Amino acid sequence: MGQQSWDEGPRIYNLFPLLAGPMPQWSAHIARARAMGFNWLFINPIQQSGFSGSLYSIKDYYAIDARMLDPAGGKPEDQLRAMVGAVHGAGMRLMLDLVINHTAVDSPLVREHPQWYRRGPDGKPLHPGTQDGDRWVTWGDLYEIDNEASPDREGLWRYWIDLAKLCAASGFDGFRCDAAYKVPDVLWRRLIGEVKHSAPGAMFFAESLGCPFDDTLKLGRAGFDFIFNSSKWWDFTAPWCLKQYRESGAVAPSISFAESHDTERLAAELRGDQEAVKMRYAFSALFSTGVMIPMGFEYGFRGRLNVVKTRPQDWEQPAWDLSGYIAAVNRLKASHRTFNEEGPIDAVDSGNPALFAFLKSTGDRSERALVILNKDSKNSQLCDLARLGYLFARASAVEDVSPHARLVPAPGTQICRLEPSGVGVLVARFG
Repeated sequence: MGQQSWDEGPRIYNLFPLLAGPMPQWSAHIARARAMGFNWLFINPIQQSGFSGSLYSIKDYYAIDARMLDPAGGKPEDQLRAMVGAVHGAGMRLMLDLVINHTAVDSPLVREHPQWYRRGPDGKPLHPGTQDGDRWVTWGDLYEIDNEASPDREGLWRYWIDLAKLCAASGFDGFRCDAAYKVPDVLWRRLIGEVKHSAPGAMFFAESLGCPFDDTLKLGRAGFDFIFNSSKWWDFTAPWCLKQYRESGAVAPSISFAESHDTERLAAELRGDQEAVKMRYAFSALFSTGVMIPMGFEYGFRGRLNVVKTRPQDWEQPAWDLSGYIAAVNRLKASHRTFNEEGPIDAVDSGNPALFAFLKSTGDRSERALVILNKDSKNSQLCDLARLGYLFARASAVEDVSPHARLVPAPGTQICRLEPSGVGVLVARFG
């Protein structure tokens, strides 16, 4: 076989530090992530938290939170260096959360640089918040940064740029940029440009969930390498998901996830339906260029990750172990170019409304993949491949790479049976 001619998309394992414990204890998690075929390890903020203890309420950007450290493990910088070395030694790249739209209310920056914060009519710093249904939720442990109109905007921006450059120099290969849509595009362009100048391989991932879709498109144009999409919430019927995929793919490739640290556990949402969980992972891995899962997904954990309260003692008794299945899907994803780029996707009529089928192609149409999902979690469903044969009429080769079970036709027919929540995948090459 010749050398692979495409870049593999990011397959991201989110090691949640409050569940994993101090950095010297991460070795087994790093090894497991690599064994499952992930090529990136993403960790949430590890800097010193403020009084609330939230990972996203950062008090000191240049100190490591005590919860990430082993008191008997040596100097903090040595523990950090060893962790970075372990990730790179396992053959993965390392991603850190970059939080620059707010700080903890008890951060020294509030006192040292009061002009960096947004303020209300009374002159007091403002707490950020979000709309949750019919009510507005205010985060009282945070003060909002004024990245757009601070009187000392140059000093503020320089602080963030120097911070990101230091993290890159310390071994972090990429950044998940928290609430990226709340930061001005012009700052992102400058920060990304300067970091990539000093660390050419650095990559930036825009977290933009919950913002207007137009803001997500702006982030793609601001220099981000990847954005996160909302396919997790798709019912395989409404037109919005494919529409967004087509529009965002024109500006930046995207990353799917079946669950994240910000969502409920999928095993809980699907009431312990292991096959349905497997189907959603396969879909998220094959739909877009990148894929991500948080720690514990592979074991069917049901307790939602909490950025304040989660502790290593919350490690659950596994309901199952999908490590082998996830590894198989990740191998499938890595092995075919069409699953590693934001190529065209078209829904296909399979003739069975209980199935959802889509055709994903490389940009040059030299490779196409037909993915068939059984939306029915209770019953097997039939798929007539003869009805779909026109999709591969001029193919030079067609391969069945289904991760659940091969699409075996009934004798004398082209009719295949997909088990409940089953996934069928055919890959064809042209030319």
